Amino acid sequence: MTDPHATVRFAAGEISGTADDGVRVFRNIPYAAPPVGPLRWQPPQPAAPWTGVRDGTRFGYDPIQLIHPLPIRRTLAPGTSEDCLTLNVWTPAEPPAGGAPVVVWFDGGAFVATSGARAYIDGNAYARNGCTFVTVNYRVGLFGFMAHPALSAESPHGVSGNYGLLDAIAALRWVRENIAAFGGDPQRVTIFGVSGGGTMCGLLLTSPLARGLIDGIILRSPSAFRPLPALAEAEAAGLHVGTDLTKMRAMTAEELLPLNAQIDPAVRALFLSRPLRPNIDGYVLERDDSDAYFSGKFTPVPAIVGNTAAEGIELVTPDPTYAIPPGRDSLVARITTVAQLHDYLKANFGDAFEEAWSYYGTELESQVTLRLATVWGDVMNNYGVRSFARAFAERRPNTFRYLFTHTGEYTTDPPVHGNDMTYVFGTGNFGHDRDRAVSETIVKLFANFIATGDPNAAGLPHWTPYDRERDNYLELGGDFHEAARHRTDACAFIERFARKETPA
Repeated sequence: MTDPHATVRFAAGEISGTADDGVRVFRNIPYAAPPVGPLRWQPPQPAAPWTGVRDGTRFGYDPIQLIHPLPIRRTLAPGTSEDCLTLNVWTPAEPPAGGAPVVVWFDGGAFVATSGARAYIDGNAYARNGCTFVTVNYRVGLFGFMAHPALSAESPHGVSGNYGLLDAIAALRWVRENIAAFGGDPQRVTIFGVSGGGTMCGLLLTSPLARGLIDGIILRSPSAFRPLPALAEAEAAGLHVGTDLTKMRAMTAEELLPLNAQIDPAVRALFLSRPLRPNIDGYVLERDDSDAYFSGKFTPVPAIVGNTAAEGIELVTPDPTYAIPPGRDSLVARITTVAQLHDYLKANFGDAFEEAWSYYGTELESQVTLRLATVWGDVMNNYGVRSFARAFAERRPNTFRYLFTHTGEYTTDPPVHGNDMTYVFGTGNFGHDRDRAVSETIVKLFANFIATGDPNAAGLPHWTPYDRERDNYLELGGDFHEAARHRTDACAFIERFARKETPA
């Protein structure tokens, strides 16, 4: 039965929520001031307190972004707005003494889209398994990641562009300071992200500004270990929007949004940095993730890291279901012949072309799309997942790797980028017992990890910690058995190439 009078009082004021089936939900909680007017392209500022009871029964606005038309990206937010720096909390109606372990979710979207109100992502399953679950909105696109010389000039740190990362850090500070009022344990905070959100989570462990805010991490299909722009490079791209900061702040969000494509055009080079991403500014980020993790300059915490069995297919299919941002086309429209694949790999791998061809080449036109999907899957996800697992495991024994292999109602065969969404959150309308069982098992494994730093518990598949030599992982699907060496040789090649060719 829904209880519209569930309320919580914390530092900023009192907020109402809903209570149903043993879970209380509080939506649209401001963790920072609206970044509008003079606060556009500024670090997040403290949220103003309020009097009376704030209505927390409905989601707030998503960040400004192009609306994604596909069902898996559907959001329950009322629309988009720059006034978006809010979070949402699902928490057990009766949390344990000392508070429930906390997990903070950062949605993906290639740093140009995100939502804390995604229809297929909510915290009910985790709250019913004893966790306090938080989803966060952070600024994206040019509102969250545009650097500009004029913005750097007005910054006391001489930097600009990492506003979305600063939003995430502000949200984590809010969690440390306020989540106890909602029944959460502020000393057990796991961050959790997918795709670009997973990349951001990995970067947070390298930022000096986020130290002390994170106790564990779950990375799903992070698009990581790819070059980040230096601040100067990102500033130069920001000049496409204009040179007069006063005029730029006076523009409407609707006028600015189409300019994302001018700063960050669709690119198809495997190792090219994109300006509308976090940049290496020496303040928020001192180095890119590959340099930080290979050199050990990150905060090692208990970690789960993994991805789907066929990541790259989503990037080359004519009808993508999840990964392609609105306004972008897939690679398959342009690379369809053996000759084109040859030229593409030659352009991207240069002197290492022959070895690249041994992994990704073909003499059959019918195989070109699959080979292209394979190289993109390795560079975008498999290489980063393996590298994260290796870096964490070198410093923390409680590192766990997975590969999502389940094929069912909500997946293709094999599962591609994003196909694990409904299973990880238990939000599918599962018509098959096997789908429901797979989802419940994944949620319980992840919930155990959030609570203890170890996913293992009686009655669940045994998950052996990751071993760098064995390159082992747990299959999430089938009989949940252990396997090893998923794309190991190809990813080792990508690592050798990227570490030699990609600037630190």
